[in-house]
Amino acid sequence: MDLFYRKEGKGAPLVIIHGLYGSSDNWLNIGKRLAERYTVYLIDQRNHGRSPFSDEHTFDSMKEDLNLFFEKHGIEKATLLGHSMGGKTAMWFAADYPEKIEKLVIADIAPKDYMQLKEDSQFYLHQNILLAMQDIDFNEIEIRNDVEERLAEKIDDQRIRQFLLKNVAKDKKTKRYKWRINVEVLYENLDEIVSGVNKSWLEDRIPITSYPVIFIRGMKSRYILPEDEKLIKEIYPEATIVDISDAGHWLHAEQPEKFMKAVMLCC
Repeated sequence: MDLFYRKEGKGAPLVIIHGLYGSSDNWLNIGKRLAERYTVYLIDQRNHGRSPFSDEHTFDSMKEDLNLFFEKHGIEKATLLGHSMGGKTAMWFAADYPEKIEKLVIADIAPKDYMQLKEDSQFYLHQNILLAMQDIDFNEIEIRNDVEERLAEKIDDQRIRQFLLKNVAKDKKTKRYKWRINVEVLYENLDEIVSGVNKSWLEDRIPITSYPVIFIRGMKSRYILPEDEKLIKEIYPEATIVDISDAGHWLHAEQPEKFMKAVMLCC
């Protein structure tokens, strides 16, 4: 898989891995600031952004995409910064290739099975989002705002709708709008996206101490709960957990100054 990427700056390599529905575009501001000290690679994961679509979307496949990216660009060792699904990709890659990790920075995701939550299940949230996206008939779409109107029928949160709209692009051949993410395949693989890279996956590696690890948590987010701190410390006993007040799951966009400060604690 030949991933699309953007490259900024000079210095030691730092690779940024976006989350579900995201792309390198969402991290340009943070990437440019980090580029003052690092050679920053901002990638689009498979089935997202400008990277190729595939029928496969597993953490194993995303891990190997990243490994091939390292090999192609001659990256022997790098700091990984991963958000949400990208954080799980980063943790899984680091577990298999510890010799390639300088530091690991995980933004607002824990190494746990989110399918096990009895309330506020991430699976049903994302299932609703992906079903709403699949229901869009782009043959009926004339302007971008038409997409939001249709999404609003099933997705109440305007912030989520606005984030999804960043994935609407115009097809060069048909001149019609389309999704820049592989909605159908993400829906088919949602179970693994939500549940994968948990303690049972990492059981034979625990404790992981061969590289510094920092978790950055948005205090308005429910992705890293207080009880998850024990889990994180079981897997990464030397990990640092940094809290950002007044930030939800997209903490890097909501509180960029505080997020940068947290990243620099590690980097």
